[in-house]
Amino acid sequence: MKTPPLRLLLLAGVIAVSASAAFQAGSFAYTKRVETKLLAEPKALAEPTGTVAFAHKVKVEEIKGSWLRVSEGEVAGWVFAANLSDTEPNEGAKLDGVALLASNTTATTAARPLDDAVVDYANQRNLGDARGDLEWMMAACAEIKEENVTEFLQEQKKGEFQ
Repeated sequence: MKTPPLRLLLLAGVIAVSASAAFQAGSFAYTKRVETKLLAEPKALAEPTGTVAFAHKVKVEEIKGSWLRVSEGEVAGWVFAANLSDTEPNEGAKLDGVALLASNTTATTAARPLDDAVVDYANQRNLGDARGDLEWMMAACAEIKEENVTEFLQEQKKGEFQ
C-alpha cells in the first residue's frame, strides 16, 4: 500500500480527534453538515433512513458509543456524534458548508486547497518557491478522492469507522 498523501493524513487526524459534545438521551443537538444522513443502524455503511439539513435541531433518543439515534419529526436514524453540535450553528456564517469567518472555520475547512488569490499574491511578491509549493499541494489534493478518504478511514478504523 502506498503512503497516503499529507492532506489525507491531516483529514484523518482531524476526524480522529474531533471532540463531540457530551450528549444525553432526551437532549437536543444540531446538525453540523450541509446534509446529515440518518442511518438505519450505528454503522458507517448502514442504509440511510433520511437526511437532515444544516443547523436543524434533532432530539437525541439513544446513545451507543460514538453513535446517537436522533429524530426530527417523522425522520429518525443513527448519526456519528461528531456530525452534531450541542449549540446551534450560525446559518448565516456558511457558504456551501464553508464558514465565512476565520473564528468559525473548522480544521477540516482549513485543510481545503488554497485558492487563486494565494497564487496571485505569490506572483506579486516573487515568491517562486511558495508558488511551486502551492501548485504541488493543489495537484496532490486534486488526486485525493472521497473514496480514498473513506477507504483510509475504514482501514485505520478512524472517525465513523471506529
